[in-house]
Amino acid sequence: MAMVRGRFAQGLSFGPHGPILRPFSAAAKPVHGERKAPMRMTTEEAFVKTLQMHGIKNAFGIIGSAMMPISDLFPAAGIKFWDCAHECNAGMMADGYTRTTGKMSMMIAQNGPGITNFVTPVKTAYWNHTPLLLVTPQAANKTIGQGGFQEVEQMAMFKDSVCYQEEVRDATRICEVLNRVIEKALHCSAPAQINIPRDFWTQVVEFPLPTGVKLERSAGGRASTKKAAELLSQAKFPVILNGAGVILANAVETSVKLAERLAAPVCCNYQHNDAFPGDHPLHVGPLGYNGSKAAMEMISKADVVLALGTRLNPFSTLPCYGIEYWPKDAKLIQVDINGDRIGLTKPVDVGIQGDAGLVAEELLEQLSAEAGSIGRAEREKLVKEKKTAWAQELESMDHELDDEGTTWNQRARAATPERMSPRQAWRAIMRVMPKDAIMSSDIGNNCAIGNAYPSFQSPRKYLSPGLFGPCGYGFPSILGAKVGNPSVPVVGFAGDGAFGISINEITACGRGDWPPVTMIVFRNFQWGAEKRNTTLWYDDNFVGTELNKGVEYAEMAKACGLKGVKVATVEELEQALKTAIDGQMQRKETTLVEVLLNQELGEPFRRDAMKAPVQIAKINASDMSE
Repeated sequence: MAMVRGRFAQGLSFGPHGPILRPFSAAAKPVHGERKAPMRMTTEEAFVKTLQMHGIKNAFGIIGSAMMPISDLFPAAGIKFWDCAHECNAGMMADGYTRTTGKMSMMIAQNGPGITNFVTPVKTAYWNHTPLLLVTPQAANKTIGQGGFQEVEQMAMFKDSVCYQEEVRDATRICEVLNRVIEKALHCSAPAQINIPRDFWTQVVEFPLPTGVKLERSAGGRASTKKAAELLSQAKFPVILNGAGVILANAVETSVKLAERLAAPVCCNYQHNDAFPGDHPLHVGPLGYNGSKAAMEMISKADVVLALGTRLNPFSTLPCYGIEYWPKDAKLIQVDINGDRIGLTKPVDVGIQGDAGLVAEELLEQLSAEAGSIGRAEREKLVKEKKTAWAQELESMDHELDDEGTTWNQRARAATPERMSPRQAWRAIMRVMPKDAIMSSDIGNNCAIGNAYPSFQSPRKYLSPGLFGPCGYGFPSILGAKVGNPSVPVVGFAGDGAFGISINEITACGRGDWPPVTMIVFRNFQWGAEKRNTTLWYDDNFVGTELNKGVEYAEMAKACGLKGVKVATVEELEQALKTAIDGQMQRKETTLVEVLLNQELGEPFRRDAMKAPVQIAKINASDMSE
C-alpha cells in the first residue's frame, strides 16, 4: 500500500480498501449570528467553516490545484462539488440553482484560465440579480507580477460584474473577508468575489469565526409610500407590473392580494413569466419582446402603473406587434431595492427604494377603503375579454410574417413544407409540459418566439439568460436547477446555435450522481436572430449565419451515454417530450430531444437598434493587397 503523506494522512485509519477519510470536526458548530470562541485551525478549515455557517452546500466548477486544499474538505463538510465540463457552464449552473431555490451557491476553479471562463456567467448572474459566491484562487504572492504560470488580473476582470469584491491580504483575515463577501452578495442580490492568493492555504491560524450580520430590508420611505397609496386609491385604471424583485422578495402572494384589492390587471416583466400566478383572473402575461398582447393592451389604458420590483429594463417596454403600448400620460410608481435604478429608463412620479414584498404590504395597509372601486366591474370584464382574445389569437398563429419587401419566411415554408414552424412546436410543447415543471430558455430566435407561451402557478420556475443575453444558457442552467430541485421535472430549451456553445456539458452530466434533465434543441441550421437582421437590413447577404446540417445532436447525446431522439412532426414531439419527462422522473434518464423546424424567423430583437447600411466609398475585392 502506498504511503499517504502530509496533512492528509494525519488522524487517518486504514481499512481493507485504503485510508478512511477523517470526519470534518463538528466542534463549535458555526451558527450565523452567534459569537464564537477563538479556534486553532488551518486557513482552509476556517474557509469551509464559514461556508457552513452560511449554509453554502453546492459548488460548481472544475478541479484545480489552487483550490484543492479546500475542495479536499468538501465531502466531509457536506459540500457537494459538481465537476463540470467547462467553467462557463458551471457559472450558468450556479445561476440556475440559486434562482430556483433561493439558496446561495459557489463558483470555483483553477486560477488564471479557469477563472477567466467565469466572466460571462458572472455578468449574467449580475443582471439576473442572483446572489452567488465567486471564489477566485490567485497566483501565489511570492510570484505574482512575474508573469508566472496561470497568472492574470482576476480582480480587474470582474470589477463591473460583481456587486462587491475583496482580496485576502493576510491569512488571519480569511474568514472576515469571506463572510463580508457572502453577506454583500446576499444584501445586494448579486454575485460577489473573494480573491485568495494560493499560498495563503495550509497556514495555521487562531481566531474566532465571524459572527455574521443579517440586515433587515426596508419597506420604503413613509412619504413615498403614502403618496403611492394615494395615487393607487384614486386610480381609475391601475395596472401592476411585476418584476424579478417580486420573486426575490418571495412577494408573489402579497402582490396577488394587492392586485385583488385594486382589481388591477398584472403584467410580468420580460423573461419573468413566473412573477405572478398564470391561472389568476388578473394575470395578463408578459410585456416586451414577443410578449402578450393582452398585457400590452391593458397597460396602455393605465392611468397609474405600479412597477413592483423592477428596474424597467428596455426589453420590457419596447414596442411589439407594432403596438406602442407604454402609457405616456400614466402616473408611474417604481419600486426597486436599488435606488440607482429608479427613474433610469422612465420618468417616475413616485420612487420607492425598498423590498418589493414589504412595500406591497405597506401599500395594502395605506390604501383607502374605496381603492379599486372606480370602474372595477368594467375593468375585470375587459381583462377577461382581452385575455380570451389573445389566447385565441396565439392559438391560431402558425407562422411568422415577412416585413414588406422581404420574403424569407415565405421561402422558408416553401422549402420544407413538411417541417414544423416554431409556433407549432411551442404549442405542442405546452400541451404536454407538466404544470409544476421548471423551464429554462436560451437566447435566440426560436426561444424568443416562445416567450408568450409559458405561464406558471408559482415563482422560481422560469430561467432565462436575462439582459446580458449570453448564448449557451438554456442547458447548464437547467442542470443547476435540477441539482436544487431533484423531485421536480426540469426542461431546457435552446436553438442549435446557442446549444452548440454549451454542448460540451453532455460529456459531464451523465456521470456519477448528476441528476437527470430533459433538453429540447430546436434545429433550424442557422443563427436565427442574426439571419432575421440580415433579411431586414442587409438584403439577404448572409455572413456567418449558416450552421452545419450534418451535425446530429441526438446521436452525440447517445455517444455520451445519454438518451437522444430526433423528431420532425407535432405528434412525434409530443410523444418524445412525454417519454423524456417520464424517463427523467421515473428512470433517471437525461434525454436530448432534437426538433427539426423550418427556417421561419420571428421578430428581430431590437428594431430600434438597427438601420439600413449606407455605402459611400464602396468596398471591392479587387482592392485587397496581395
